[in-house]
Amino acid sequence: MNLESNASIQIQKPINEVYDGIVNPEKMVKYFISESTGPLETGKEVIWKFPEFPERFPITAIKLKENESISFVWDPDTVVTIKLEELSDKSTVVRVRESGKEFSEDNLKWALENSGGWANFLACLKAYLEYGIQLRRGAFDFMRK
Repeated sequence: MNLESNASIQIQKPINEVYDGIVNPEKMVKYFISESTGPLETGKEVIWKFPEFPERFPITAIKLKENESISFVWDPDTVVTIKLEELSDKSTVVRVRESGKEFSEDNLKWALENSGGWANFLACLKAYLEYGIQLRRGAFDFMRK
């Protein structure tokens, strides 16, 4: 049995703005990462850096369907799939699913932690796109000590 981590949220912005907020590193550094070697593009590899970690994370196997879905690998055991759905009021539902790890005690802990991590990603994305607020700034400074 494979485990998966899930999170979803509704953002009061059109689908094209939400999509751009996820693939465009100039926007991502405002709410999620501190650095990127480039935009998410199908077939490309980028490196992400998070402000609270010294490591850099390669983002591979990137597949995009404009204004519909984004998928990538950043953990060799899992695939992240982000699906976008535009509603009649022009808001967008964003669903994140990270899956692929086999069931074990350690991987169950991973699934729970990553569900919280993806929920944080979505809350930060919503706050930034709707209100220009950077929720992540300073939120994880305690992890650097």
